[in-house]
Amino acid sequence: MILPKVRDPRFVTIRRGGSLTDEHHRLLALWAAVCAEHVLPLFEAVQPDDPRPRQAIEHARAWTRGEVTMMQARAAGGHAMGAARDLRGAPRHAAYAAGQAGAVAHVAAHELGAAAYAIKAARAAVPEADSDAAGRRECRWQRDQLPAEIRELVLDDQRLRNDICWSVFEV
Repeated sequence: MILPKVRDPRFVTIRRGGSLTDEHHRLLALWAAVCAEHVLPLFEAVQPDDPRPRQAIEHARAWTRGEVTMMQARAAGGHAMGAARDLRGAPRHAAYAAGQAGAVAHVAAHELGAAAYAIKAARAAVPEADSDAAGRRECRWQRDQLPAEIRELVLDDQRLRNDICWSVFEV
């Protein structure tokens, strides 16, 4: 799941009737890219010749600089998710994290999808006995990367959507 049935107006841009500024939308996209990039080596270790997840992360960043359109960033995100389809475990989750990061340009609330999939990748990359601890470490690391301007927004979003995000934000 990841996205709520009812959209939170804090993640809808002002021009679309919400309260999210363009600046904060860009910060959400950048944070999502950082989260996805942190676990990207888990994908690239098994699929070194597949550039789609890395391209999605690059497109997310390029969108924040106005170098690609929302549609291009979203399409790159979709291609990254396509790279995940035939995989399992950590590589699959890492590719999905990149796909979610690319989709933030289209729907800001995908920021939490990038983070949640990155946590799932970190958990899947270690033996099951170490999974919970690895997930908590990844979540704390992600929170340390949050820009101050969006920190409370994201932390509240994690609290509100934790249940639909596999409860990965429990630290």
